[in-house]
Amino acid sequence: MGDLLLVRHGETEWSVSGQHTSWTDLPLTRHGEEQAASLAPLLAGRTFALALTSPLARALRTAELAGLFGAVPDPDLHEWDYGAYEGVTTVEIHRTRPDWFLWDDGVPPGPDGHPGESPEEVGRRADRVLARVAPALRDGDVVLVAHGHFLRVLTARYLGLPASHGRLFQLATGTVGRLSTEHERPVVAEWNSPGTSVPVH
Repeated sequence: MGDLLLVRHGETEWSVSGQHTSWTDLPLTRHGEEQAASLAPLLAGRTFALALTSPLARALRTAELAGLFGAVPDPDLHEWDYGAYEGVTTVEIHRTRPDWFLWDDGVPPGPDGHPGESPEEVGRRADRVLARVAPALRDGDVVLVAHGHFLRVLTARYLGLPASHGRLFQLATGTVGRLSTEHERPVVAEWNSPGTSVPVH
């Protein structure tokens, strides 16, 4: 059984400001590009049975800079649809909803085509991804390049936890997590591993 490597894309302007970013297709900052490139040595020693990426530019560029040139875009790796909270920070939301917590409450509907998602809806997408990569994991390692909240939900589901338990797995930009097995049971083997020689930002 191979390992499942999770790569969160590099920094964007909104990841710095704390604005919720799902469908807004922001590029990486210069530091984000440095983060992504620094992951290449970390991934270079592995041969992947399958490499998938979110179709959004920040993930595609991260995959490219990290040396994952054969990564296939998969729409299920899209970030959590934040609905009406796209581009809004948690601090701003708390001005009118002081008790709001994404992992419990989800988000209100946004513009057409962006109804927002509950934790459970994101969890169903994560379950589809896990089912899709399962055959490849029998042949070797698999790598997914995607987004912070989605990968946290996927981690919870890999471990057999409810989607909302993704709140327990904070994942920084430009880092790698590794999900594996121990005695044939799912475990987190590595988390928030940065690349080599990433300048402090």
